[in-house]
Amino acid sequence: MQKYKVVLTGPTWPNAYNKILEHCEVKLWEGKGPIPRDQLLDWLADAEGLFSTGQVKVDAELLSAAPKLRVIAQTGVGYDNVNVEACTNHGVPFANTPGVLVEATADLTFGLLLAAARRIHEGWELVRTGKWQEVLGIDLYGKTLGIVGMGDIGTAVAKRAQAFGMNIIYHNRTLRREAEALGAKYVPFNELLKTADCVICLVPLSAQSRGLFGKEQFAMMKPTVYFVNASRGGLVDTEALYDALINKIIAYAALDVTDPEPIPSGHPLLSLPNILITPHIGSATYETRNRMADLAVQNLLAGLSGNPLATCVNPSVFNKA
Repeated sequence: MQKYKVVLTGPTWPNAYNKILEHCEVKLWEGKGPIPRDQLLDWLADAEGLFSTGQVKVDAELLSAAPKLRVIAQTGVGYDNVNVEACTNHGVPFANTPGVLVEATADLTFGLLLAAARRIHEGWELVRTGKWQEVLGIDLYGKTLGIVGMGDIGTAVAKRAQAFGMNIIYHNRTLRREAEALGAKYVPFNELLKTADCVICLVPLSAQSRGLFGKEQFAMMKPTVYFVNASRGGLVDTEALYDALINKIIAYAALDVTDPEPIPSGHPLLSLPNILITPHIGSATYETRNRMADLAVQNLLAGLSGNPLATCVNPSVFNKA
């Protein structure tokens, strides 16, 4: 049986990779850093499938360079690097991996809030450097948590917050029955900013949401607010966040994502005492990353064989003649 020709933009987990090898002839980028654009376009010239680890820009140029492409499968739920309309126009189904990373990302998101509120990381640093002393944080119990972007991850975060005795308000494009069932209350965006003691951002990045949190939004928040971003760095105006933190307009920020990303070692944010940053590890558990890879492979093989993808972002592509 002739194997499909597939490009992998980076290594994936053994179980997933072995399954790809069963059905595909693979070109795998194993170099340091993202695959160079010229190399990728060259490999795609005769490729039928693209398995992306989210490190490449998928646009009309790439799709035009890949006339035989049948499917693009990407590990990860976010796809701001992908021009979905261009994929559809070229008749190429694109799939991400939602669902399987919800709980892991919710753990990390709420963990950032808890670590920041109780200064857990700061306490460890004091002990590690031989300074046994108190560091005062804040209670989460009884506080109002505002979640901006109440999707599946936001709802999972709300469940954790409920267990901690927090009051939950949220803002979303639509009402979420799952959130309402947890006692979460829908409020307008500006009301959330003015009311919440802690604000968590879980909005997908798009042209409309880029810079959602800027100088005006931070000024609306309480000076005691704790701000968490676990979605995409581009949702936050980094300079405005720095000004808000250094001028005590808000109390604290905890970020799993930054803009730019990775954040340079000498960036002004890193000089502040009231910030916690982790290196985009929301889905970074062994179990979750394996599930993401397995789902991406399922989508890849389905697309190569002309079948619908389990988590297709542009299902209308199958209706094209």
